[in-house]
Amino acid sequence: MPRIELKTEINADKKIVFDLSRSIDLHKISTEHTNETAIAGKTSGLIDLNETVTWRAKHFGIYQNLTSQITEFDSPVYFADEMVSGAFKNFKHEHHFESLNDSTLMTDYFVYQSPFGFLGKIADKLFLQSYMTDLLAKRNKMIKEFAESDKWKEILTSEQDT
Repeated sequence: MPRIELKTEINADKKIVFDLSRSIDLHKISTEHTNETAIAGKTSGLIDLNETVTWRAKHFGIYQNLTSQITEFDSPVYFADEMVSGAFKNFKHEHHFESLNDSTLMTDYFVYQSPFGFLGKIADKLFLQSYMTDLLAKRNKMIKEFAESDKWKEILTSEQDT
């Protein structure tokens, strides 16, 4: 199974970075290029333990639905989401947050299994692992941009009301 590891240092408080990482609304912004939208479950605000979200997005020219659930949660240190249904055979995305002086080290571990057996493994090597790494890196760049500016207040202040 492919395993993607990304480390992002963000000059912001760990709690802000943690909350931005579980924000449905910021996720929508970070994936605008795939027309991603939350269509079921938690569709806005901050997702919590045992909650699910179903995303509809266009990948490789095809609209797909994917439902994931928050299966582990320790604010503001760690949470994990796992696929309930979707295009993958399975996946688990771990989000870790560590304080570093005045910044936060955010580490993602994304482990997935493609469908279609041997053909899925070939797809992983040819394009899927690189595509998923790029998708996660874009998301992390957006979290960093919002956390290191006052933009985070637009997301987290409005989400306290939802």
